[in-house]
Parts: sequence; C-alpha cells; structure tokens
Amino acid sequence: MANIKSQIKRIKTNQARTERNRAHKSELRTSIRRVREAVESGDATAAADALKLASTKLDKAVSKGVLHANQAANKKSALAKKVGSLSK
Repeated sequence: MANIKSQIKRIKTNQARTERNRAHKSELRTSIRRVREAVESGDATAAADALKLASTKLDKAVSKGVLHANQAANKKSALAKKVGSLSK
C-alpha cells in the first residue's frame, strides 16, 4: 500500500471507477445479448426494441468514457445489420 496521501486517494478513485466501468460493461453485454437472442428467435419487433435500448446504452457508455466511440459505432452497426436482415 502506498504511503503518499495523493496516491492512496488515486487507488481509491481507481477502484471506484473500475467497479463503475465493470457495471456499465455488464449492462452493455446483457443488452447486446438480448438483441442477438431476439434476432435468433426471429422476432423482428422484439429485436428492434432491444436494438433501440442497446444503442442508447452504447451511446451512454461512450459519454461516460467506458467505451471508445468507434467501438460503440461498430457494435451498433453490426447489431443494426443483424436486425435489418430479419425484415427481408
């Protein structure tokens, strides 16, 4: 453990941020999984609703600094492509 006061504070804040980021990422993975499950079941309306929720969560993760903007954009694009394939 560090002896320097500022370093002790940095360790505490890093732990808090790590836990917060972990929670955000877990929510993201869950919402993305729900989109994939809806696509696999063939339910277009459920997939579209799940995609909307997942896109919102991805955008929020970017604004919080949990994900890089390009990574979120790639995930949204891939999910939208899967959902779009249902309507054909």
